[in-house]
Amino acid sequence: MRKGESSARKEIKRDEWEKRLNDVKIRKEDMNKLIMNFLVTEGYVEAAEKFQLESGTEHMDLGTTTDRVAVRTAIQYGNVEAAIEKVNDLNPEILDMNPQLYFHLQQQTLIELIRNGKLQEALEFAQEELAPRGEENHDFLEEVERTVALLAFEDPSTCPVGEFLDISQRQKTASELNAAILTSQNHEKDPKLPNLLKMLIWAQAQLDEKLRYPHITDIVNATMEDPIV
Repeated sequence: MRKGESSARKEIKRDEWEKRLNDVKIRKEDMNKLIMNFLVTEGYVEAAEKFQLESGTEHMDLGTTTDRVAVRTAIQYGNVEAAIEKVNDLNPEILDMNPQLYFHLQQQTLIELIRNGKLQEALEFAQEELAPRGEENHDFLEEVERTVALLAFEDPSTCPVGEFLDISQRQKTASELNAAILTSQNHEKDPKLPNLLKMLIWAQAQLDEKLRYPHITDIVNATMEDPIV
């Protein structure tokens, strides 16, 4: 910031700022829809059912959400085969039309075999299922080679690509599959709420260039701090 720029910006005191915020009218129905969108997209079925009942939000069929959560849970527990079966029951075209997703599911299967110490089975699976896909796609081949590197270490977790064994890898695969199912059902693959929070942060950054005003410093608790003098 250039010298003297801070003093040139208009300052808005907390009372006035809070009054301006309170003057912005947001319909409760819109807020309820936003919350419901988050719960359904993220798969919180029980919470969605309870919120739908208590808020009177327009009824939604949560049956497909329950199925989608079952698929994601199977991945998170390392049961890739069960997840694939459930996806094919929902819609076999999801995997047929998305070779990259199917490859990542096969890659996750290999990771789970290595995690469980089934090294010979893992090697055979890599040769029979993943290697042919690597020959067709250079990006897949690199991923196969990186994953197979886990087999070269007595303790795979010490391998340079040991992060494949982290729970976060399961979550990454589960999220990709979850997004594909949502897309196949003509739903948004990402909830709206996180994007709105990003817009809030962006809007504050834009305002910083023109005003000094109370900032929201803690988004979770909506805590505001007065501008620094």
